Amino acid sequence: MRYIRYTFLALIAICLLLVALANRQVVTLRLLPADLAELLNMPFTVSMPLFLVVLAGVAVGLLVGFVWEWAREHRYRAEMQRQTREKQKLQREIGRLRTEQEDGDEVLALLESSEPSRRAG
Repeated sequence: MRYIRYTFLALIAICLLLVALANRQVVTLRLLPADLAELLNMPFTVSMPLFLVVLAGVAVGLLVGFVWEWAREHRYRAEMQRQTREKQKLQREIGRLRTEQEDGDEVLALLESSEPSRRAG
């Protein structure tokens, strides 16, 4: 299974390398359209290879997807935490009741301890 994973990662790396080699031409990215940038006096431009633009877009898309999914699942995580706290509270209550029962009623404690032998027979 480990070799399949390494093979898959190697194929992805080869594909990314091929995309990078095929798209090495430099492109100019602008924050705003040229006329609006001149009007606002904010001529922000960046020149970089096209493959970096593509890979950065994929990375930003993945990041937005992960954050979106994390936020969407918040209610399920909160419900799970609530149920875990309730379960722990009930387990403490059971332990407390067993301790009280053992201290207070010896007949019930004897009956409870003999139950597995009655079921087995």
